[in-house]
Amino acid sequence: MVNASRRNIFKMALTSAAAAPFMAKAATASCAPYKPKWAHGLENQRKADLGNGTYLNPIVAGDHPDPTILKDGSDYYMTFTSFCYYPGIVIWHSTDLVNWAPITAALTKPLGTIFAVDLCKHNGRYFIYIPADTGKGWSIHVIWADDIKGPWSDPIDMSIVGCIDPGHVVGEDGKRYLFVNGIRMVRLTDDGLAADGPLEHAYSPWRYPEDWVVEDFAPEGPKLLRHGEWFYLITAVGGTAGPPTSHMVIAARSRSIHGPWEHCPHNPLVRTNSADEPWWSRGHASLVEGPAGDWWMVYHGYENGFRTLGRQTLLEPMAWTTDGWFKAMGGDLSRPLPAPRGGKASPSGAALSDDFTTNRLGVQWTFYNPKPEDMQRVSYEANGLRIAGKGQSLADTSPLTCLVGDRAYVAEVTLDLIGDAEGGLLLFYNPKAFVGIGFTPEQLKTFEYASELSWARKPMRTSSVRIRLTNDNNVVTFHYSHDDGRSWTLLDLRMEVSGLNHNVFGEFLSLKLGIYSANSGSVRVRDFRYRAIA
Repeated sequence: MVNASRRNIFKMALTSAAAAPFMAKAATASCAPYKPKWAHGLENQRKADLGNGTYLNPIVAGDHPDPTILKDGSDYYMTFTSFCYYPGIVIWHSTDLVNWAPITAALTKPLGTIFAVDLCKHNGRYFIYIPADTGKGWSIHVIWADDIKGPWSDPIDMSIVGCIDPGHVVGEDGKRYLFVNGIRMVRLTDDGLAADGPLEHAYSPWRYPEDWVVEDFAPEGPKLLRHGEWFYLITAVGGTAGPPTSHMVIAARSRSIHGPWEHCPHNPLVRTNSADEPWWSRGHASLVEGPAGDWWMVYHGYENGFRTLGRQTLLEPMAWTTDGWFKAMGGDLSRPLPAPRGGKASPSGAALSDDFTTNRLGVQWTFYNPKPEDMQRVSYEANGLRIAGKGQSLADTSPLTCLVGDRAYVAEVTLDLIGDAEGGLLLFYNPKAFVGIGFTPEQLKTFEYASELSWARKPMRTSSVRIRLTNDNNVVTFHYSHDDGRSWTLLDLRMEVSGLNHNVFGEFLSLKLGIYSANSGSVRVRDFRYRAIA
């Protein structure tokens, strides 16, 4: 339970003008002619649904790339790339395409690094096709369930090697196929659990003009839809990062899954044309029918000025043309758009504050790049979550992380050091890119850009400490308290973290809140609190 004095201190830190001296205001230039104004939901987190029949992107904020969406009656389900974080492949639910909330993590056992998955339903059974690099190269795996909430099967290696970005489709012959990056395809067995033929070339994508500023051609992310007498193949080209104008959405169609495919005359359907736009590197789209029969496009993009948040999920209206093609109709995505008609609003987002009385592993908390045995490092106790130590430093441990989607926020947590433990609070991208503070029983440590600042070490006896992290538009400030939040000490060093992103450090990740536990003891985590401040 949170005592009254601590609650008041936390409330003042989040909402009062008294907190202003402790928050460094970043000089963030306006990136679009219109400054977006989101609604605010749980914990003041930004919310797409504006409550007046309109919405403002993103529909799922924070690092939710490569969206794959499934319409299942009046329900919609979506999941995303989870990379090397476990438990992974969190499934989100909506009934109106705008309000989304997580319901379960489908993959609980570490499989390696995961790229764009595909969620589908066939003959009443749910399938997720998973490209995973297990350390022996890329191969497509599959898991299945008879209920979207699980339990999900263990992964089955389909031995479709050297491939990523699967897209499932049933052909005119009634057979099941996966399309993959390239753009190639392979026939599947009727149960969808194995390849039933060779990997074959399927389509040579439309090429953009040579003078366009992109990262790479990189045809990927094939998603397929049967609509009327046509199969539509939606593909990403241009590279998913690099220059802001790189990624784009293109389409082709054929009367047969085996081709020939004709290029859409409206290509590219979606593209960032200028670095002044609010969303960069837009691509990797899927088409979905809305509740009222209108049509929508779901894809990802980087937020201008906030690559640290990763690729976020965007929703754009589309319209079918008289010649059987379609066009994106969203225009300026920094402005509100009319929401899909006919849907009933469903829960939106999830509170991140956690008293650790229920298990949120996967849906909220994930380990970075864990070994299978790392899942045994955590145990729920009556007064918190206990994390056994691993490694001797942040270079060889696997922090427990929490994904965030706000530009500015405050997070607080209490850490109890048990035995010869070292623990702390971070903003973590990967072992080469993080900032934070940590405590041993004898001293305070400060980390900036993936290394400890040895000159900043301070002798400090600690058995229990409360830490506050403020990220205000990529400027980070730390405070700590040894009296349960009744008084706070400001860490002398402030940090600017806008450069901790994929274009610098690779891996396509995002900055996440992280808690680490190292050495031979363990760290008990208590009373995690989160609130967005902008």
